[in-house]
Amino acid sequence: MYRRVNSGRFIGVTTGLIVIVMAVFTWVMYGMAQQVFTMTDVMVDLNRSFKAMVVTQESMARDMHEMSLSMVAMNENIGNMTTSVDKMTDSVSSMNSDIGQIAGSMAVMTGAMQSLTVNMNRMTMDVGRATYAFSNPMSYMWGNPFPF
Repeated sequence: MYRRVNSGRFIGVTTGLIVIVMAVFTWVMYGMAQQVFTMTDVMVDLNRSFKAMVVTQESMARDMHEMSLSMVAMNENIGNMTTSVDKMTDSVSSMNSDIGQIAGSMAVMTGAMQSLTVNMNRMTMDVGRATYAFSNPMSYMWGNPFPF
């Protein structure tokens, strides 16, 4: 058996098998290294994506904060506007009441103007008679059976 182990063929076959096993091992390790390299690239890209996502989330948080402040201001403005609309409603109601009073007063004033017109006509007639009486006293008193 000692001869067999030290024979040229056995050493050649054994060396060949070792070379083949090492080649297969190297090929497997190379494939694994490629997979690790690919996985590293993916992880680097994932890290970049996470960084971009963090920047985007921070920007969104700022925008949401600004929007929240705007909504608070808008809520205050709507409250003020509601108060102003309520005041305007009260003013319009008051104005409506005043217009109703003016309408009633206009009717009374129209009646007063009609009475004033009638009285002015009477006064004009009386002034005309008085003028006639002063300008023609004798004719006015005896020429007319009903002077007044």
